[in-house]
Amino acid sequence: MQNPPLPRDPAAMLDSAVAQWGGQEDLWVFAYASLIWRPDFDFAEQQPARVHGWHRALKMWSHINRGTPECPGLVFALLSGGCCDGFVFRVPRAHGHTVLDTLWAREMSTGVYNPKWLHCATPAGPVRALTFTLSRSSPSFTGDLSDTQYRQIFSESCGRYGSTLHYARQTFECLQSRGIHDRALARLLRHAD
Repeated sequence: MQNPPLPRDPAAMLDSAVAQWGGQEDLWVFAYASLIWRPDFDFAEQQPARVHGWHRALKMWSHINRGTPECPGLVFALLSGGCCDGFVFRVPRAHGHTVLDTLWAREMSTGVYNPKWLHCATPAGPVRALTFTLSRSSPSFTGDLSDTQYRQIFSESCGRYGSTLHYARQTFECLQSRGIHDRALARLLRHAD
């Protein structure tokens, strides 16, 4: 049984992200999972995007949102290696601070992610966007899970926002509807059938 991760200082991490953004240009945010289908913030533009050196993986423990401390669930994280197709959202500069506060309340309440500014390739050219990555040294990183473990999590884990299975399927269907084919996720979801 995994223990919940020790909290880090989200406020200091927000201050660092704001300083790296600078506030002089529009804010770009890279979404790779639920931020695509439920961004929870207003944006002026959305474009398909690809980041190199990172990939989407259902390998982060969730003790509240998609599971419980007694029956942990999973959520997606951006892990180093490979590449990831997703979307970037452009937020007008004047609304950037408000959107960062919104993102921190949603994604960074415990400081579990490592916010990073990544170069994203889009049809209109490259942009530098904020995204939320996970270190393999984090207590929230699952490591390699067996097929049996995925089957058990998909059948049992449920938290305040619903089940891990519903979350994974909703992400998969959203990606498919937008022309993104995630073969690794498709393979994992076969364990739920």
